[in-house]
Amino acid sequence: MDIEYRWRDTVTGPELVELTLAHGGNAETGWWERIRPHSLGWVSGRTGPGRLVGFVNVAWDGGDHAFLLDTKTHPEHQHRGIGTALCGHAAQGAHRAGCTWLHVDFRAELGSFYFDSCGFTPTSAGLIDLTQFRV
Repeated sequence: MDIEYRWRDTVTGPELVELTLAHGGNAETGWWERIRPHSLGWVSGRTGPGRLVGFVNVAWDGGDHAFLLDTKTHPEHQHRGIGTALCGHAAQGAHRAGCTWLHVDFRAELGSFYFDSCGFTPTSAGLIDLTQFRV
């Protein structure tokens, strides 16, 4: 099945809710409408009939740094290179926008996908779990 990838495609909130639920995530109505204005861009992956089967959001700091968020491929279409292509198109979009760094964080079990398939390299980073944060 051919997949068409688009940078800053028109993507609707209901489409993302459907994809997120299929992917096993927690979907929240209105999420995309709140997030979209703060994004550098995003990549959609659609089947011939236009069904959204892949998505990645690209946030940024307004300068050199872009960040991949919410990479999703519908379970019926996984292991076909769609996620890798989404990340590649996201990197191209961030590069064209003048960013010099593309960051991603992920669960340990996704390391081989991001390192081996998408070309990311390990780096030192820090993280605070704000659900555990005490003032």
